[in-house]
Amino acid sequence: MAIDRAELAGFLRLRRDALQPEDVGLPRGQRRRTEGLRREEVAALSHMSADYYARLERGDGPLPSEQMLASIAQGLHLTIDERDHLFRLAGHPAPARGGAITHISPGMLRILDRLQDTPAEIVSELGETLRQTPLGVALTGETAAITGPERSLGYRWFSDPSTRSLYAEEEHEFLSRLWVSGLREVIARRGPESRAAEYAASLRRSSAEFRAIWETHEVGVRPRETKRFVHRELGALELTCQSLVDPEQSHALLVYTAIPGTESYDKLQLLSTIAPRTAV
Repeated sequence: MAIDRAELAGFLRLRRDALQPEDVGLPRGQRRRTEGLRREEVAALSHMSADYYARLERGDGPLPSEQMLASIAQGLHLTIDERDHLFRLAGHPAPARGGAITHISPGMLRILDRLQDTPAEIVSELGETLRQTPLGVALTGETAAITGPERSLGYRWFSDPSTRSLYAEEEHEFLSRLWVSGLREVIARRGPESRAAEYAASLRRSSAEFRAIWETHEVGVRPRETKRFVHRELGALELTCQSLVDPEQSHALLVYTAIPGTESYDKLQLLSTIAPRTAV
């Protein structure tokens, strides 16, 4: 497939013009004259230079990689169909759909963008953090920046012992069972050739604890509503986790809150003092 530079440029401009700052969690400002988003705003949302993005819109940019296109699709809050169209215009085949998809739906992104004062994250069915609010980063660290199998919290749970330090020790045994049960269920849905199956095979080789739990064939273990964290700066936190599931893309939006009047509620208010300025 060959890149269609003119169509690609026109499509990018059209989608940028259709977005308003509030659609992506940005302040409008009193002196704003641009109808939609500015090019530099889309570039920042897509984690690339403004010059690179501007050249794509002018039709004289380099051939974008699949990784760049995925970032642009997410920055412009494209639907799955729009993302696939973007890839084809740029001369790439559309990414495969299914359980391994990491493209977040525009509706879920809009909700996350409105939760900037709350710890929240969007995760895949494999426990991979795809996007975080600033307070989400302050709570759990920049987990959305992790790559490879370790991007999955369940995988890290068994491959990296330091992962467990964020969670109350008395919860560890239950969480081990939870991750193994969940992984087994994903494999049943996605099949023996899935990424989930690859992760399970790798952990069976490397972790005696994983192997022992795997042999129990336990399924149906579900997350508890109350999460007990041990924050590196704030100490013990008991937070309620509410989830919103996108069944089409198997993503979940997790929102963490505390009961007003509790010590955990007071500590949660302090997260803003250590949160980054922008979400990951």
